[in-house]
Amino acid sequence: MKGWRLWCARSPADWGSGVASDRIPSDLDSEVVRGKRAALFFAAVAIVLGLPLWWKTTETYRASLPYSQISGLNALQLRLMVPVTVVFTRESVPLDDQEKLPFTVVHEREIPLKYKMKIKCRFQKAYRRALDHEEEALSLDSMQEAETMLAEPQEQAEGSLTVYVISEHSSLLPQDMMSYIGPKRTAVVRGIMHREAFNIIGRRIIQVAQAMSLTEDVLAAALADHLPEDKWSSDKRRPLKSSLGYEITFSLLNPDPKSHDVHWDIEGAVRRYVQPFLNALSAAGNFSVDSQILYYAVLGVNPRFDPASSSYYLATHSLPHVINPVESRLGSSAASLYPVLNFLLYVPELAHSPLYIQDKDGVPVATNAFHSPRWGGIMVYNVDPRAYNNSELPVRVEVDMVRVMEVFLAQLRLLFGIPQPQVPPKCLFSGPKGEGLMTWELDRLLWARSVENLATATTTLTSLAQLLGKISNIVIKDDVASEVYRAVAAVQKAAEELASGHLASAFVASQEAVMSSERAFFDPSLLHLLYFPDDQKFAIYIPLFLPMAVPILLSLVKIFLETRKSWKKPEKID
Repeated sequence: MKGWRLWCARSPADWGSGVASDRIPSDLDSEVVRGKRAALFFAAVAIVLGLPLWWKTTETYRASLPYSQISGLNALQLRLMVPVTVVFTRESVPLDDQEKLPFTVVHEREIPLKYKMKIKCRFQKAYRRALDHEEEALSLDSMQEAETMLAEPQEQAEGSLTVYVISEHSSLLPQDMMSYIGPKRTAVVRGIMHREAFNIIGRRIIQVAQAMSLTEDVLAAALADHLPEDKWSSDKRRPLKSSLGYEITFSLLNPDPKSHDVHWDIEGAVRRYVQPFLNALSAAGNFSVDSQILYYAVLGVNPRFDPASSSYYLATHSLPHVINPVESRLGSSAASLYPVLNFLLYVPELAHSPLYIQDKDGVPVATNAFHSPRWGGIMVYNVDPRAYNNSELPVRVEVDMVRVMEVFLAQLRLLFGIPQPQVPPKCLFSGPKGEGLMTWELDRLLWARSVENLATATTTLTSLAQLLGKISNIVIKDDVASEVYRAVAAVQKAAEELASGHLASAFVASQEAVMSSERAFFDPSLLHLLYFPDDQKFAIYIPLFLPMAVPILLSLVKIFLETRKSWKKPEKID
């Protein structure tokens, strides 16, 4: 007000002198400077503090993953080493060759599979002389006694083989046999008195070792899901997938209980025949066995009548249609965490008896049974026609469990990918003992399962890395990253153990690789922000930041223009 009184006290003549006009622009300039400073301050706070804070609080958390190591798994080369100890008796090779012992020979070959992972089989043969107790055992006349005596000192490691080379004229084997494969991890090969004895015997040893360990068919069947559809991956060669456990269900189907009173001693049969086999197979997984009886459960296909034999039959093309209607009655796989194997014993109704299964050539199958890969098997059990003579219905039927379990055990071997051994020519083969499984067959299964687990874990990790690389909005938590790191380390460890010939530890590491990779791939947190596109982000954040950003941007533009204008000095006019 003081300035106002001073300005009004002047005379009208002094109104144009500019005394008051010199003070008003000074106040306006200070206001403009404060406005510019405020605009610059808000812009600085928004850029220096606001944007980084918003970016950090709204970003998707993604833990680091070993992408380079995962990509390197596609070029992984597996070397499957089979340690083979070759023991020579005194008269198996010439004396000059015996003086060269001990030494080691390595035989390596690549298994030709159409798969990105290269697989090589390496037989490391360690030649040595026979010890005293080995000489004594191999001098016996019975192969069983020799095997019993040789197995007493120590047990062999998983995946290893021992081949004994006996004299060319030894009576331990029949004279027309050149080799022998036993139920354990041992084999016998005849020697030869020849200057190329080591080369000739070495080829025989490789033939025996390949029959007892790894073949193309075994590995191709294990990698059936990863190979192209060709001869290696036909349906008949698709074994069960590797799993931590399996559930086996034996079912008795009696569609005509008014005519047949069927009794089966399933508990005793499982105890005598199935359980020893599962105990021998326990290294490959855990097993649980149960049984049930289903009444009025009929097949989904009507059998055809054959007038020539007065019997009914099921053709090969109709067998796939049998499983689906029956499976709905089983109910065993609904709440199971592990693969379920179903073994069905079907007693046909009186109106369709006897019932036979025919092959593709129209010939009745000897076992009157068939199996479906990765599902199980079905056996048709016909009642003896003499049981109906002078008997009232229902007829009591006692099932021959020996014949039934013989078929089911054969189907169980096929389902697990344990085919009949292919022995070399002139080779004496000793079948499995009471457990129905030879020790080296279990080793061969573990080899195949280890390779299958590594292929599955590698495929899962590669798919996960590609998914996370393409979709940046998926949250990668620390526990998911730790599972991925654990899976990669387990794959590398399993490959190293396979190359070292440590089959047991390699199989355990391969199982850990599969479990860790699948836990990471199927983690529920990977789906939380999967569907959150950029247009939704703009729709959320523009109403929030636009009212604040427009005044700041306009102020910055105005300040820039005024500053640029002030840089241009005005020209002086005289």
